[in-house]
This record gives sequence, structure tokens and C-alpha cells, in this order.
Amino acid sequence: MSKRMIKVLFSALAGAALCASAATSQAGENWSMATSWGGGPFLKKDAEGFANYVEQLTAGRIKIQVFPGGTLGKALKVSDTVKSNVAQIGHTWMGYDWGIDKTTVIFANMAGGLNPEELIIWLYEGGGAQLASEYRREVFGVESIPCGIFPTEIFLHSKKRIQTLADFQGLKMRTAGAWAEIAGNLGASTVILPGSEVYPALERGVIDATEWSSPSVNLPSGFHKIAKYIIMPGVHQPGAVQECPINLDAWNRISKGDQELVKLAGRLMVMESWIRYAYDDIDALAKMRAHGNEFVKLDAAFIKAAHKAAADWSDAQAAASPWFKRALDNRRTFQKALRENWNFFRFPIGM
Repeated sequence: MSKRMIKVLFSALAGAALCASAATSQAGENWSMATSWGGGPFLKKDAEGFANYVEQLTAGRIKIQVFPGGTLGKALKVSDTVKSNVAQIGHTWMGYDWGIDKTTVIFANMAGGLNPEELIIWLYEGGGAQLASEYRREVFGVESIPCGIFPTEIFLHSKKRIQTLADFQGLKMRTAGAWAEIAGNLGASTVILPGSEVYPALERGVIDATEWSSPSVNLPSGFHKIAKYIIMPGVHQPGAVQECPINLDAWNRISKGDQELVKLAGRLMVMESWIRYAYDDIDALAKMRAHGNEFVKLDAAFIKAAHKAAADWSDAQAAASPWFKRALDNRRTFQKALRENWNFFRFPIGM
């Protein structure tokens, strides 16, 4: 989809939303946004892009100032910063809160989960977004809206060649969320680091490998320059959801009409980020090949073992947590419908 078509879509959706919501906030709102990102496209394009959409759609009634990760609070604790009203809104990946409640990784997405296209459908037609909002309100005391899509990730930038499960044993790797435990169950030694600390840790040999994001996001980070091997596919993270948690007092101050417009801004960024990353990853992969990196595809046995380990881990969490079970059952019901129907009439992307 071209930028022109994005603009057309933006205009059409904005017009429809404005017509449907005559009651709008009268007083202006100036919100601070805490993020998990020190820079790069997550901050400059996704978080700031969302803020720009909100200001445009609300005709300036809601303005959002975006702050880099760590400025207003801990980069991996954005929901805490938002709940305490240090920031009125955040931009993060819900799975960073998995240490508080592991249900977050279902809504954030995880190994065994959904690819980017499937995530969009699940969020908006399969009830995922509404369920995530209900969950965040009940468990964390914040509102939650999806506000972007992370692409399928590179499995690892690694200084060691990883292809089989035997190769994976004892690997010192940076990761986050559920995969930190699942990869440990598969034999790796995992550590959780914020984005700003990943490159120096890999460069100094503190870790052997890292997962972070997709080719276009990782390229400017330079991981490919200090780690020869690029391991695929991203079985640990087939896609993910960018979340904007919102302080409940701030959310309740604005009108229902403006609430719908903020949600619309999130929907627009979901669509825009999905398209942009999908396209940019093509060029980024070509540049990594030109740099001389060796691309390694995980063998089928590794992928099968990873999927089983993810399913077993999820089943264990569901047995202990009603919310985890509710979210997992919802996602699996959707996945079952996809398996039983899509394969009959859909071509894989790129075919």
C-alpha cells in the first residue's frame, strides 16, 4: 500500500470517526508519553507517529510529548510510569510486564503465536484488543490500546553458528518475555536487557547472541557487524503488538468521542507499521547479505521442539492463572479457525 493510499485511508477513517462522535473534549489535554525505546523507528516513527495522529484526529485537543525510554521511568516498566501518572500514556510491548503477570505475553505475542497479519485480524475481529483492554484495567489499572505491529523477528544475531538444538545448548543470549524461560528450558542461558545495553553486551562478549527485532530495525543497530551469523526464522516471535497503555484518570477526562479517535490513531499506526516494516525488511536483508553475513535456517527438529516447548509452557501458565487461560483459549480458538480454513485458499506471502 502506497503512502498516498495511507493518506486516503486516514482521511476516510478520520471523517467517519468525526461524524460518529459529535461530543468531543472541550478542554485541551497535554500528555507525556513514556516509551521503552531509546531511539530508532520504534521511537521516531511508531511512537511519534501515533502522537501525531492523535493530535491531527482530535484537532489539537490532545497533544502528546514523546520521551525516550528511561527519561520518565524505567524503560521496561512503562505501565508503572503510566499508572502513577508520571506519564499519561506509554508506548511499549506488553510482554515486558511478564514478570508481574505472564498473561501479558499472550496479548504481546510469543512463540507459538500469530504472525503480523494474523495479529491484526485477531485484535480487531477476534476480540483480542477488547480482551486486552479488560485485562489491563483489571490487573494493572491502566487502559490499553494496540498502537502498532512489530514484524516477524530475526531469531538471532549470533557469534556462534546455531542450527540444531545441540548448537543451542549453553548459548548466552539476550531475550525478553516468555522466550526467556522457554529458551532456558531448551538449553540456552538467557539474560534480559533493554535495547540500549544489547549492542555493547554483544560486542564485549557478555552474550553470544541476541534477538531484538526484524531486519530493518536491527540494521541501524549494527548487530550484523559484530555477529557473523543471522539465524532464522523467528520462531520465538512471529510478530508482536505495540501497546499504548493510558492512565485511567487521563482517559476518563476525555470525551467518548475523543477516546474513539485515540483508538483510531492506534488502528492507523497498526496498519502503517505493518506495511512499513514488511517493505523495509526486504531492503535491510539485502544489505545484510551484501555485508557478508552468513544466513542460517533452523532445522525442522529445532522449530518443532520450540513450538512444543512454547505450548507446554503456555499450558502450565494456563493451569495456574484464570486470566492466562482465558487469553490463551481465545487466541487458540482463532488459530484453529485459521488452520482449518486459510490453507485452503490463501497463498503464502511472497509466493
